Amino acid sequence: MSAPSTPPTLGDQELALLRFVAAGGPVSVGEAAERFGGPRGLARTTVLTMMERLRRKGRLRRRRVAGVFRYSSPVAARELLAAVVRDFVAGPLGGSLEPFVAYLAKAEEVSPEELRELEELVERLRRERREEYP
Repeated sequence: MSAPSTPPTLGDQELALLRFVAAGGPVSVGEAAERFGGPRGLARTTVLTMMERLRRKGRLRRRRVAGVFRYSSPVAARELLAAVVRDFVAGPLGGSLEPFVAYLAKAEEVSPEELRELEELVERLRRERREEYP
């Protein structure tokens, strides 16, 4: 029996493009090249290559509309980062949150507000687990 495959990882530019598409709805390569690639100095062919790579990774869908391919995200923008983090934990971290928590424990960049948010999330998770498993 083979081990379950882990989703391919994303580069910084790919993640930024994926967030752009997820937030803006279906876009053509031309639209993405102009609005996403233009400000970053990326050529249309580079944007096309990235969009096709994301499609092959299962991160974008492509549909022909009036003779033009339009790309969209299979998940809503608000769910996108959660899915990316889930895939990161499942893949590179081998399903364990321990390395992530260890990083946070040593990170100097965690602000008091972010720490408060983390504490609230942990408390919410504890409440939900108590409700599920009384």
